[in-house]
Amino acid sequence: MSAVRVINDDGHFHGELASAGTKLVVVDFTATWCGPCQRIAPVFEQLSTKYPNAIFLKVDVDKCGDTAAGQNVSSMPTFIFYRNRTKLGLCQGANPQNLEAKIIEYYGGGEGDDNGEGPVAGHMDLTTFIMKGQCECLNESDDHTFEHCLTPEGGYLESDCDEQLIMSFTFRQAVKVHSLKIKAPTDKGPKNIKIFINQPRTIDFDMAVSNTSIQDLEFTEKDLEEGNPVPLRYVKFQNVQNLQIFVRDNQGSTETTQIDHLSIIGSPLATTNMGDFKRVAGKKGESH
Repeated sequence: MSAVRVINDDGHFHGELASAGTKLVVVDFTATWCGPCQRIAPVFEQLSTKYPNAIFLKVDVDKCGDTAAGQNVSSMPTFIFYRNRTKLGLCQGANPQNLEAKIIEYYGGGEGDDNGEGPVAGHMDLTTFIMKGQCECLNESDDHTFEHCLTPEGGYLESDCDEQLIMSFTFRQAVKVHSLKIKAPTDKGPKNIKIFINQPRTIDFDMAVSNTSIQDLEFTEKDLEEGNPVPLRYVKFQNVQNLQIFVRDNQGSTETTQIDHLSIIGSPLATTNMGDFKRVAGKKGESH
């Protein structure tokens, strides 16, 4: 059974985005006269049941002209992806493989309950906002690299020649960071870390040791075993473009450090500004 919600007008679209919370929203901008749109429509319906923690919307560009224009939709089908009313990206054309690949990219682990909340009320796992191609990890093992710890399954990150690591995260847009969640072995997991934000480039180990961080954290064995979110001084993390984590040592003073899964919890700073949607004259007062 399809879980696709058909959007009837511009106000309906704004309401669905607002009520989606932290869930991924996948929007199909379509038209009845568009042949490729009709061909991929059954695939879109199948995907809506395959990825139940996402919300799938279908927008007829002829019925919702203001919404389509405001999102710069110029060809059909166009699929646009949102979280927290923030546009993550898009794909165009009736290519099922490309569409599903994008859904997987932004879906994350599919975490969250039915109301769309993440691991911390009012916040979300920011993994889908991380630009993995612009991230970096210093002293990673060749066999157990940085990317392994960005998903909850499928490997782990391990340091190479000693216990220290520097992980650099770049976000698609400014975010607010609430807490860090690290799952790791209780003997090899991180213990003391230093956190830096908005650095012009990845810091090296000398700088990490000597420079003043925005916050230092100490993880306990229980934090690592249970993967509990460890809160940051939230007021200091209100406008983060990049985040760098220096792992100084690990729990058991072992030769290398291991991280099974690391997630950054927070929320995007700028949500979709409904005032940016183009409106025809006289419609400014319509509902959002």
